[in-house]
Amino acid sequence: MVSMRTLLVKIFLPIWFISWAVLMPVTSVRTGVPSNKGLDIFTFGNVAPKDSPRYSAHLVLAWLFTFYILYVLYTELHGFISIRQHYLVDTAHSSTAQANTILVTGIPQKYLSEEALIHLFKNVPGGVRKVWLNHELKDLPGLYSHRLAACNKLESAEHALIKTAIKLNKKQHGKDINVTDVEESVALADRLVPKGKRPSHRLPLSFMPFALPLIGTKVDTIDWARNEISQTTTVLEAERAIIRSEVRASRKKRRIPLSPVKHEDDEPEVHNKYPALNSAFILFRQQIGAHMAAQVLSHHEPYCMVDKYIELAPDDVVWGNLGLNPYEVLIRRAISFGLTAALIIGWAIPVAFVGIVSNVAGLCKTYSWLAWLCKLPSPVVGIIQGILPAVLLAVLFILLPIILRLFARFEGIPTRTGIELSLMTRLFIFQVVHGFLVVTISSGIIAALPQLAKNPASIPSLLAQKLPSASTFFLTYIILQGLSGTAGGFLAIVALILYYVKLFILGSTPRSIFNIKYVLQNLAWGTTYPGVTLLVVISEFPGPLRLDMPPSGDTGGLFFMKAIQHTFVGLYVQQVCLCALFFLAQDAQKKASAIPEGALMVVLIAFTAFFNYILNSSFRRLLHSLPLTLADHAHEMPEEFTPPEGHNDHEDEENGEKVALTSSKPHSAPQAPTDFEHPAVREPLRPIWMAADPLGLGNSEAEIMTASGIPASTIHATIDEECNVEVDGRPPGDE
Repeated sequence: MVSMRTLLVKIFLPIWFISWAVLMPVTSVRTGVPSNKGLDIFTFGNVAPKDSPRYSAHLVLAWLFTFYILYVLYTELHGFISIRQHYLVDTAHSSTAQANTILVTGIPQKYLSEEALIHLFKNVPGGVRKVWLNHELKDLPGLYSHRLAACNKLESAEHALIKTAIKLNKKQHGKDINVTDVEESVALADRLVPKGKRPSHRLPLSFMPFALPLIGTKVDTIDWARNEISQTTTVLEAERAIIRSEVRASRKKRRIPLSPVKHEDDEPEVHNKYPALNSAFILFRQQIGAHMAAQVLSHHEPYCMVDKYIELAPDDVVWGNLGLNPYEVLIRRAISFGLTAALIIGWAIPVAFVGIVSNVAGLCKTYSWLAWLCKLPSPVVGIIQGILPAVLLAVLFILLPIILRLFARFEGIPTRTGIELSLMTRLFIFQVVHGFLVVTISSGIIAALPQLAKNPASIPSLLAQKLPSASTFFLTYIILQGLSGTAGGFLAIVALILYYVKLFILGSTPRSIFNIKYVLQNLAWGTTYPGVTLLVVISEFPGPLRLDMPPSGDTGGLFFMKAIQHTFVGLYVQQVCLCALFFLAQDAQKKASAIPEGALMVVLIAFTAFFNYILNSSFRRLLHSLPLTLADHAHEMPEEFTPPEGHNDHEDEENGEKVALTSSKPHSAPQAPTDFEHPAVREPLRPIWMAADPLGLGNSEAEIMTASGIPASTIHATIDEECNVEVDGRPPGDE
């Protein structure tokens, strides 16, 4: 698949040559509209009423370019579907748990057991390998997050302790570090660093979520963090044991699942401390089985087990959205989109102001109180009119992704990539309405207000002449993007600057340095694509973009299909605007002069909508599902799936009995040590990572913590006498 920029060139290079060669002379040569200057002479509004036959050039090119773009969309989408299907069956992907697991939500109470779900999906190819029921974890996620925060605080404090020891030792013994008089012992930290210079912090007051300077109890950070880690680990392990015992008890109680066709009463509900939620992850033995289970109608009641999700990674799951009632999801969705619509309407006021600024050169001549703007140097006016509106739009849109992402999360979407897909749609609608329509309408109407007030009958002709004047802003915007976009994409100057800023400010501990330098970051597709697809509405097209990224952010190109739909929005907007301009056009006798052109544009809009429908109906199902014709092309699965240590598959720990919960058919299963459980239930205590120093303090501290039950290591990290940290490998426990 060609890159995004290659595809942009493929589409717009011929359009650029043809449109400039035809439309520039048509709209600028001997048009008889002397009031237009600069880029305005190349707009639709520069065609004089007496020259209305020139509109045929716009009509012909609109048809030609539409057919060309639709052809490119079809060929690229066809190629994309082929690549996605090959990606799905590729051995590197098809052998992972992500490719063979589905998430089912809205499960009725009678099917909330491993046996019932395995029995329900027993007829899919290969059967079920494992089921993870989600549980109401109450305070456990908070405890887990608190322990993780304490681990981070401990690593930072240990790093500060080591730096302090190195600096104090240098002051005492000169530039070279001297450790001959430092005896290796448990109290090495006390010998090297006085108690008053150890890292410390203040605890927040009981009624406050955070600490304030000079208020609250002051504690030794290292001692506090170790104590917090030990206490939370003890509580987490005890509560995890309760969850495991409740799961074992439920397996013993319900060996035989209820028949899905019977309607007898459910078994009496057991009041567990951590009851099962109405959702579960189901791992299948074959990839085609997972895809078939995701498509089949699972239950005979409305809204039961309807929503199923495939191609999930554990880190992609929004665990807080897994227990929502289906009806609650519907209500949340309505509220979410209602708030989005309200935000779009309310946002019109500041964005309309941006549209007014984009036409400041005309306003300063129309309104006397703005006359001082006309006296400014032309470069300044050009900056105010051309660059300032784009900057203001960017500032206005900075907060939007944060708010809209919260709306999508509130809706109940259970995956982060799903939230980004929803955000992409919301943000694109926002940008089309406020970044294009409101700017266009406000710029044209404000410029024509004085004449409209004097002569209301001239509304059609004035709108036809003034509305295209807003295109100056978009021409400037596209030129700015063209000059900066490609170079900026290759240089990635913002990311480059942020990299060094984060490395300087945040890169202190070995883990923070490793994360900044080597950990792949998820790309926020929901905010990346709309900025490009907005150019579709104006003039550009987004192609597929693939980056190396963790599985939690990989959708296999689903954002591309959504970008295709946004491309059609751009076509519709362009066609409707041109159609309206044709119907508004008048000749010298104030009579409609382009009715045939407008009628033909209506035909073109209808054809585009029909093509859009055909394209969607042809490729939509191929986008998400693996067809049976490709099932044989999937590579052979590894021999056996081995669950992680401590997570034996369906094992009764009390008597060692192995419960037969899976299909007896001897199919191979995905080799993926992945558990679809909340990290608070499955994640072990993360080892504390410190740097080995010339004084041996890091190794001493690691030994002390390991002896007290907190794993710690200085592997793959060193710190020199200048306190520079070097990392040459992965963190302990993650090798």
